[in-house]
Order: sequence, then structure tokens, then C-alpha cells
Amino acid sequence: MSPSSAFVYAAVRTPFGRYGGALSGVRTDDLAATVLSGLLARTPDLDPARISDVVYGNANGAGEDNRDVGRMAVLLAGLPVEVPATTVNRLCGSSLDAAMIASRAVETGDADITVAGGVEGMSRSPWVLPKPTKAFPAGDATLVSTALGWRLVNPRMKPEWTVSNGEACEQLADRFDVSRERQDAFAERSHQLAAKAWADGFYDDLVLAVPGTDLDRDEGVRPDCTTETLAGLKPAFRTDGTITAGNASPLSDGASAVLIGSESAATAIGVDPVARIAGRGVAGIEPQSFGYAPVQAAERALAAAGIGWSDIGAVELNEAFAVQSIACVDAWPIEQEIVNTRGGAIAIGHPLGASGGRILGTLAAVLRERRQRWGVAAICIGVGQGLAVVLENVDVA
Repeated sequence: MSPSSAFVYAAVRTPFGRYGGALSGVRTDDLAATVLSGLLARTPDLDPARISDVVYGNANGAGEDNRDVGRMAVLLAGLPVEVPATTVNRLCGSSLDAAMIASRAVETGDADITVAGGVEGMSRSPWVLPKPTKAFPAGDATLVSTALGWRLVNPRMKPEWTVSNGEACEQLADRFDVSRERQDAFAERSHQLAAKAWADGFYDDLVLAVPGTDLDRDEGVRPDCTTETLAGLKPAFRTDGTITAGNASPLSDGASAVLIGSESAATAIGVDPVARIAGRGVAGIEPQSFGYAPVQAAERALAAAGIGWSDIGAVELNEAFAVQSIACVDAWPIEQEIVNTRGGAIAIGHPLGASGGRILGTLAAVLRERRQRWGVAAICIGVGQGLAVVLENVDVA
């Protein structure tokens, strides 16, 4: 191992709440501060002043998260004012991007101990009202929701680029001939595995409750979900379509955080690392094909790590939609059985800026649970991008 490698030391997240649900009364910056405080509580020997930088992901940034929510989290969590922070926006991939940025800082020697994470309060994302182009307009104006998807679209954008995420994934279903039945079966699997993970206690050390709420588990997990109940849902984007509210991830609220440091930082942190960040990959694709972008991103991350798919024992792929997840898994030479073994975003939820941190922390825990050496965390991103990270389990390296 290179002395400049970056390692994951700890990870934590909130339960993910439903849109308008148990976390909707909590400010987004408070959610961000909650996971930062919770992460440090797991490493009590670490002096917070030793943290070189905090990198937070956030997709909206239009409400209570608008003033560099990473920095606000540092201040609200009571860290020394000397600890700096930044906020990055790569939409759904924001917190995985944050972890990639933080790990590069460690590898180059610019930082020794960092925190990466992300937050999204989709329930609290405000409506925006564009400023008029001239004073005293005579007509009406329309408020636009910032919770999800395109808004205030530039007319110079190609129309095929700016279709809704749902329509874009219906196009993937057409392109790869992914049936409604396969999508519903994938969604059922997500709920069943997430419910089992909670019942097994898998998430007990990864998830912390948010003060002032009574939510201690992911709010969207439905243990009674079956393909029969899913089959009764109406298509959401096309009258004859395959995508429903049941086989797509829901709007969600939540936050995640990951402690990343050098190998020598273990002494200051007071715990041993759990995984090495071995490879990173980023890819771009046509915006309407965004759901398929993890395919190339993962290939690039594997190449950077110097390994192949035959080495991989676990995959955490963010389930934005069942169809795009199926298309990605079909494209990789792997078995679905190693993908999202503890449930995915269709059941758990997808608070945009927090999901990358969730899948990275989950992957590290799954690798340890399954005694596997190598794993991939991958995520698709609206407007046509994908990210992936390869982790190496240090216990079996």
C-alpha cells in the first residue's frame, strides 16, 4: 500500500425520511450537523481541531442549506471555527463526489484527516420565483419547486436532454427491453433486503436518530411489499409506461458523513481504518441516458484500482430507478446477488445529496460482514453523469 493512500475510518447516516414525513420538520443544516456530531461521537479520541477540511454534498442549495451547508454544519456541531468546510454539487452524486475530493486531498498530502458527507431535505426544498426581466410586469408569475429535476430550463438546451428523469428511464426500459415485471421484482427485493437488514441489526451502528424526532429506522421500507401489490400501481410518467412510484426511489430527507484519513492518522483518530479507497471513476453520457452512466464510471474506477470485475465481492449501486439499476447490473459481468445485499434506495430512500455517503458507508460494512476484499459503490446522476469508488477491505487485504 502507498503511504499516501486514503482510508475510510467511520461512517454514519440518519434514517432516511419520507417526503413530508418524520424528518420534514428538521432544518437541512441541522440534519447536516447531526451526522457530523454523530461521526465524531464514534471517534471520541479524535480532537476535532485535527480535521483538515470538511466536504459536504448538496444538490439543491436553495433553502436552509444555501450558505455553504458544510460550513454551517461545522459551526452548528460545535467544531472549532478554524475547521474549514466546503459544499459541492454533483446532484445525486454529491456526497460520493465529496468523498472522492476528500480522498484526493489525503492522497496528495494536502490533508491528513477529512470528513465527507452530504445532506438533502427534499421536503423543505423551497419554491423559487424568477426575477422579472423588467419592472412592473403585467402578467402572472409561477413558483417553481426545487425539490427534484429540471427547473428554469435554458431554451438553448436540446429538448431531448431536458426530459424528466422518469421519461429518461422509460427510454432506458425501451432501449434495453426491461419489463415492468423485472422492475417490480427488483423493487420487491430492495424492500425485503432492507427490512431484513434492519431486523438483523445491520444498520444499528451505521444509523443514528435525529434529535427531536421519533424516527429510528428508514421510513420508506415496506416489509410487506410484494410484486403483486406493486403490479397494482399505475405508471407515473407514461400512460402505457413501466415506471411507477413503487419501482423508483422516493423523494427523501436525510444526511450522511464519512471520516477519511491517511494511514498514519489512525493514531490521532483512535481507531483502525476499515477500508482503503482504491479507485475512483467519473463518466459523462447523454443527459437522457443518465441512469446508465455508472456502467462506465465503475469500469474506470476498477481500472484505477488495478483490478477487474472477477475480484469484486460486493456492489452498492444507488437505485434511482429499478430500470436503470437493472440495465447497469446487466452490463456488468456480475451476479445480482452481490448487489445491494442490504437493500437499496427504492426502499431506503434517496435524499439526493446524502445517498453517495450512504452507499459508501454501507459498502464498507458489507465487505466486512461478507469477508470480501473488494467492492464498488456507484451512483447515477441527473444531466448525464456517473460516479464510482472501489473500496478494499483492510481486514482481508
